[in-house]
Amino acid sequence: MVSVLLIAGVTLVGLVVHNYVGYPVVAFMLLVSVALLALLYDILTVVIAAVASALIWDFFFIPPRFTLTIGSTEDRILLLTYFMVALVHGVLTRRLRHAEQLARDKEARAGQVRFYNTLLNSLSHELRTPITTILGATDSLTDEKATLSEADRKDLLKELSSATLRLNRQVENLLGMSRLESGAFVVKKDWVDVRELIYTTLRQLEPEVTKFRVSVFAPENLPLVKLDFHLMSQVLYNLINNILQHTPEGTDVVIRAEYQDGQLRLLVSDTGPGFPEAEIPRVFEKFYRLNRSRPGGTGLGLSIVKGFVEAHGGAVELRNLPLSGAEFAITLPADATYLNGLKNE
Repeated sequence: MVSVLLIAGVTLVGLVVHNYVGYPVVAFMLLVSVALLALLYDILTVVIAAVASALIWDFFFIPPRFTLTIGSTEDRILLLTYFMVALVHGVLTRRLRHAEQLARDKEARAGQVRFYNTLLNSLSHELRTPITTILGATDSLTDEKATLSEADRKDLLKELSSATLRLNRQVENLLGMSRLESGAFVVKKDWVDVRELIYTTLRQLEPEVTKFRVSVFAPENLPLVKLDFHLMSQVLYNLINNILQHTPEGTDVVIRAEYQDGQLRLLVSDTGPGFPEAEIPRVFEKFYRLNRSRPGGTGLGLSIVKGFVEAHGGAVELRNLPLSGAEFAITLPADATYLNGLKNE
């Protein structure tokens, strides 16, 4: 349809101007139309356009006009040349487009291979590190010949617990992303004490979180809200862990919670270096890692935050703070109650 309309439009223009420019110029106009079609459509469209434009040029413009008869040998050769040029130009343009597409596909495949190699290296590091710690601590604790003091045993048990939690979180992130992408995902809401949610999550991040100055501002009269405790705990864990991984020790970490007009707002901020402004729109993309990120990490944490928050019908935003640091702001529509007796409903 586009091919027919384009050739018809050029023909109408040619009928208006041919007395001033001559029929060879009209042939050039039709040839340009065929070239444009070759850039947009497949070879069949180009062939049809080439044949139709040649017949139209012959019928409407080559003397004697309004007949397929061609008056001179020169015009016959001109018509044949036009048809061959239009057809060959269309075919070559089509082949060029195909070659460009192959080159883009090849480049995309190469980029995908590099991406998955990077991802696998990151995953192997993130999974191998806690596994190595677990194996080492277990061997030491079960070695009958080892003479360990009670303090050493406690330290090994702490390392074992920390590595197990780290490994569990990495597996949960992978499973969470798999559930998000597969659609096999159900939000199980129940009454949640937001203060309990925050402090439970902070305990899961020990001992790393103790190296930072953490402040929690959540009013004691904050109502119970209906959320999926497990999913929102993973959201907070990923946000806070992201700060712990990418800001210097001793950085201030501030967690705020407030409920107003049927919406729960959770704000997690720090006084670290913040994010490059150009990269902020991409931080919630799956597997995306900042250019200045240190080795390790899978780039899944923030994308899971976005997925779990949106599964609650909410939204998450990131902005740099005026002086230093960055702030993640989560807004969730949530039912609330001040009747604490409903907590275990």
